[in-house]
Amino acid sequence: MNQAQIPSWQKVRATFQQIWGYEDFRSPQGEIVQSLLAKKDALIIMPTGGGKSICFQLPALLQTGLTLVVSPLVALMENQVQELKERKLSAALIHSQLSVSQRRQTLQALERQQLRLLYLSPETLLSPPVWERLSHPQLEINGLILDEAHCLVQWGDTFRPAYRRLGAVRPALLKTKRRGTKIALAAFTATADPLAQTVILETLRLQQPAIFKLNPYRNNLNPNVRIIWTPQGRQQQLLKFIHKNQYSSGLVYVRTRKDSENLAAWLAQKGHKTASYHGGLAAEVRREIETNWLNGKILFVVCTSAFGMGINKPDVRWVIHFQAPLLLSEYVQEIGRAGRDGKSAQALTLISEPTGFLNPEDKQRQKFFEEKLREQQLKATQLIKKLPPVGEVEAVGQKIPDAALALSLLHSMGKLKWIDPFNYIIQKNSQKKSNQRSHPRNQMREYLTTKKCRWQFLLNAFGFEKEAANLSCGHCDNCRK
Repeated sequence: MNQAQIPSWQKVRATFQQIWGYEDFRSPQGEIVQSLLAKKDALIIMPTGGGKSICFQLPALLQTGLTLVVSPLVALMENQVQELKERKLSAALIHSQLSVSQRRQTLQALERQQLRLLYLSPETLLSPPVWERLSHPQLEINGLILDEAHCLVQWGDTFRPAYRRLGAVRPALLKTKRRGTKIALAAFTATADPLAQTVILETLRLQQPAIFKLNPYRNNLNPNVRIIWTPQGRQQQLLKFIHKNQYSSGLVYVRTRKDSENLAAWLAQKGHKTASYHGGLAAEVRREIETNWLNGKILFVVCTSAFGMGINKPDVRWVIHFQAPLLLSEYVQEIGRAGRDGKSAQALTLISEPTGFLNPEDKQRQKFFEEKLREQQLKATQLIKKLPPVGEVEAVGQKIPDAALALSLLHSMGKLKWIDPFNYIIQKNSQKKSNQRSHPRNQMREYLTTKKCRWQFLLNAFGFEKEAANLSCGHCDNCRK
């Protein structure tokens, strides 16, 4: 539909009502749909449960070409594609865990232009078999959607370097298409502070984007931070909370796969029916856990951040962070999975006492991640001398270990430009300073120790100073004191 007429608003609404069954859009869903149909770039920040996926799925289904949805997690892709297929809609996904026959089938559907939505990870998008087909001159591409765009900021220069190459995707694809083709580029996320917004806009090379921002405040969601003096005390507080809320649905968040497995096993020994959930599980195992939780067969899951993205369960009454997240954006994403039905919900975070003397786990975890990041940045800077000033990422990667990560970090430091998604040029004299990753980590520490209203802190952190002014929510632990 790059040359076709934009459908009438009457048709847009009728299709929306027919597929999803809602009477009308919630603000600003309608405006976002119009923006994407007009092939305009956009940055969309809407709280978890705000109906983001409809905003890009509907325009994709109303057009004749293909919309690419770049998504961080296999579980998230599978959930969205399964929902679309249940509605008899033309969507597919490609990821590394698919069988050879499934992958071939999807690639054939892509070649025949039978798909409206194709979900894939940044790494899969840039893989030769997929890129070759997407670059075919006859394949019509309407839009490129980055779902959960905060992952670009959290992971792009640490362990998912392909994220940093996404800004070069649209110009490279347009070179293969007929003149006059337009591809809308939109980034969707539930949380992005002003620094993250800048990184997303610059990395993706968004052009005069429409920006839609809804603040994350929820008057039914009650944040609470509790200091725990010993590792045993942390477990006991968790048990006490679960006993108190044993008949309601919840989530227990931990930071690693190992933590998820160990804690779920310990809770099972204590007589609780639960499951460990993380990205390392097979797709069918993840699907079974999700189904059991959604149906109430399991009341709570012990999970990493891999759980919850794209899963909609309105009646989640509580979320516990057994360990605090490293970033405030992760925290807001995860607590936002509670209370989507508008009823009261609890968000409890357990943290070590300030000195970390009796319970050093949190301090050690924080130190580990910060040291790892410093090591990566130092290694990247040292690798500049070994990297060719102009090169191709795969060829360089075969000769130099960790080259992809180094290139990603150099890009975030303003010392490298992507000519296209596969070829780079190093800019040694660039004056741009690296975005200091310590800033968002300090923010999380400040939030956990603040004596002020927690919602006021969160609104300020995410750039909603006007809404935060003089706010005292009355339902966080600090306001209740």
